[in-house]
Amino acid sequence: MAYIPSSARYQSMPYKRCGNSGLLLPAISLGLWQNFGDVDDFANATAMITHAFDLGITHFDLANNYGPSPGSAETNFGKILTNELAGYRDELIISSKAGYTMWEGPYGDWGSRKYLISSLDQSLKRMGLQYVDIFYSHRYDPNTPLEETMMALDQVVRQGKALYVGISNYGPAHTQRAIDILKQLGTPLLIHQPKYSMFERTPEKGLLDVLGQNGVGCIPFSPLAQGLLTNKYLKGIPEHSRATRSVSLKPEFITDEKIAKVQKLNELAVKRGQTLAQMALAWVLRDKRVTTVLIGASSTKQIDDCVACLQNLPFSDEELKYIEVILE
Repeated sequence: MAYIPSSARYQSMPYKRCGNSGLLLPAISLGLWQNFGDVDDFANATAMITHAFDLGITHFDLANNYGPSPGSAETNFGKILTNELAGYRDELIISSKAGYTMWEGPYGDWGSRKYLISSLDQSLKRMGLQYVDIFYSHRYDPNTPLEETMMALDQVVRQGKALYVGISNYGPAHTQRAIDILKQLGTPLLIHQPKYSMFERTPEKGLLDVLGQNGVGCIPFSPLAQGLLTNKYLKGIPEHSRATRSVSLKPEFITDEKIAKVQKLNELAVKRGQTLAQMALAWVLRDKRVTTVLIGASSTKQIDDCVACLQNLPFSDEELKYIEVILE
């Protein structure tokens, strides 16, 4: 039976303007970093994408190397687009990135014009798209002139391969330079994607100020600290968790002190009538410079749990102060 999206999909999801642009993004966006590759269950991936869209999640975030294997998340997303969402392309914001190792040799990594444009061409082919809505430089390249990387982003917009451009994992000074270069080229920087959570506060050291002052949107990734800010780690490291696989969350990161903080944060979340994950997402969204928050998921239930954070976003001053005490 053909998929028909929920007619109520735009009724409860809030949408926020991305910086000074004309683009509105949903408060929650879905990232395909893990659980959408060729090692994963395709039926489950399809269910998560369509369920997210039913909830008003219109933004799906990919990168050339997402999988595993690298590229397979884009290939699978392309199949889901063709099979389930073919008639809804204009309701979707689809992003991709290039900047980490994708293929062998000197042209499959970092930030050269050669790599970025070749990578985007490959991404479009994998997804069966004429353009992506947002194309990112995935990380700052210290060995390529920033002008070259930004000129590549400007070029893909002028070629019609991307509507907007973004950067990810850039520090405040390089972000400001990127903003200035792109402004001169006539293709403004739409958005920045930093790692940001209660346990990763680096964007507060200047980056959020740069974004706010320049009218650039912000979409934090890893807001749940790879699952650490969920109920999963309340009693230590569970079997079959990300930490035991040591993919992106190293076991040594999960100290007794960290677990104690997680338990105290969870107590506060319970008082707020939320799960720890919901409170962690609400905490990231509390900053007006944040446009949308990027979640990962392995089931439709996890997506539901994350979206439910929107039912209780405000924090009292006392709650915010207490969170700072816990995190110190």
